[in-house]
Amino acid sequence: MTARRISRVFKSRPTVEGAGVHIKRAFGYSQVPLFDPFLMLDDFHTANPAEYLPGFPWHPHRGIETITYVLEGLVEHGDSMGNKGVIGAGDVQWMTAGSGIIHQEMPQPSPTGMMWGFQFWANLPADRKMMDPRYRDVKAADIPEVVLDRGIRVKIVSGTVNGVQGPVRDIIIDPEMLDVSVPAGEVFTHPVKEGHTAVAYVLDGEGYFDDRRDPFAFEMTGSGWMDVTRRCVCGPETVILYERDGAAVAVTAGDRPVRFLFISGKPLNEPVAWYGPIVMNTNEELRTAFEEYEKGRFIKHR
Repeated sequence: MTARRISRVFKSRPTVEGAGVHIKRAFGYSQVPLFDPFLMLDDFHTANPAEYLPGFPWHPHRGIETITYVLEGLVEHGDSMGNKGVIGAGDVQWMTAGSGIIHQEMPQPSPTGMMWGFQFWANLPADRKMMDPRYRDVKAADIPEVVLDRGIRVKIVSGTVNGVQGPVRDIIIDPEMLDVSVPAGEVFTHPVKEGHTAVAYVLDGEGYFDDRRDPFAFEMTGSGWMDVTRRCVCGPETVILYERDGAAVAVTAGDRPVRFLFISGKPLNEPVAWYGPIVMNTNEELRTAFEEYEKGRFIKHR
């Protein structure tokens, strides 16, 4: 299989969202449509309760899916369809907002003191923007982990590895979401569907995400104004966006193990009109959504 090469590398940047939650934004607004069908990835990682307890009080979504993956800590959630509960370490919440949902996500005091998790936003195509909302709460025990040769470990939220399929299925953008750990010096190779967008986000360690060892072979954003000594190895809080050509990705761990999230999905190739928590195709659709929210007509399905 021909391995894909890196298109661009980004460094996540600190920002504050919700009622005062400190996060690192791996990619977002300014990168549309590079990551199509993915809109945003936020990394919340802190041991300071004041930086995560304010949470994300009640707010609307329409036209997207939000995917929350918790590594450490607890997040209490509720929504306008009556779903409620708590997700903890290793759990995933996959919510399709569709025609409209109002929800809240409120981190709780962490048993370890650490809060660490991620939220992706995935776009919905125009003909499914107004579909009925749906919600999937996937517990860590229901997420399979496969152990490949040489000690490589892969947790499969969505997609298939070595014939093992993840629990999140029948999603419109045909996504994969993997949590991959590769021992030092070993190589993880994984097929990617033709034309699908492929992205990796490094959690820990360092690795080479294609076969090149030239740090100037691809664009690197956020590395500094005059970084003439930059390295081609990618470390924590780094986003790797792959080129669309190639049938697989190949990741080689450096001198120590590397752990990363891998996501892929089918691009929509549609216009994006985005304001706050609502993503549509036109500004007129955005205007309608916010008018309906203001007038109490936002929720179409209960």
